[in-house]
Amino acid sequence: MTDHIVVEQPPAYPGVQSIRFNRPEKKNAITRAMYRRMTDALNAANANPDIRATAFLGTEGCFSAGNDLNDFLTAAMGDGMVTEIIDFLYALVNAEKPVVSGVDGLAIGIGTTIQLHCDLTIASNRSQFRTPFVDLALVPEAGSSLVAPRLMGHQRAFALLAAGEAFSAAEAREAGLIWKIVEPGEVDATTLAAAARLAAKPPEALRIARDLIRGDRGEIIARIDEEARHFSARLKSAEARAAFEAFMRR
Repeated sequence: MTDHIVVEQPPAYPGVQSIRFNRPEKKNAITRAMYRRMTDALNAANANPDIRATAFLGTEGCFSAGNDLNDFLTAAMGDGMVTEIIDFLYALVNAEKPVVSGVDGLAIGIGTTIQLHCDLTIASNRSQFRTPFVDLALVPEAGSSLVAPRLMGHQRAFALLAAGEAFSAAEAREAGLIWKIVEPGEVDATTLAAAARLAAKPPEALRIARDLIRGDRGEIIARIDEEARHFSARLKSAEARAAFEAFMRR
């Protein structure tokens, strides 16, 4: 299970911790164990002075297809909201050091909304960003209902989070969701190099600048909690169960 998330400090990129989704046979769908591993890595980075930036990476052609639906079905049977997801989102929002991301191909659900909390996202020109929350009778998560409208404006945020429209890499960059577009084979190196440049900067000055730019994290945490309450209720709804069952029959 732990092999599904590979955490490394690549020697060629001093000061960088990489967190790689490594479940390509399931399009890097994220399980509870994977969330725990990522949360531990983010929290460890806060405490380790040798780590000055974190980079999220996927596999060839896929960043992440989002949450493993088996976990959602289990939650819908009575467990309620998956606490490992909330713990990860708290750790992501409260990350004390820069977080960058490299996306090649699919970025679905939380594979998209995680980008809202990254300081820089590099994506390949074949990437696609989509959040089918409402299609599964669910609601937006990860604080996206607060952050996305501020970043993109109402109509783009609505298209992404409520209408479930897919965004190409070019559309995502135009909307401010990502920073740079590169060729597929350049994603990892470009992302790690960007993280290494951040890691080489004066850390306290960078921390202050980042905090000023990001603003009040408490407001985002409060929205994550509000979304989670709705999400948990929706998971247990007949509407969501029917949507999940229809999805699983495809």
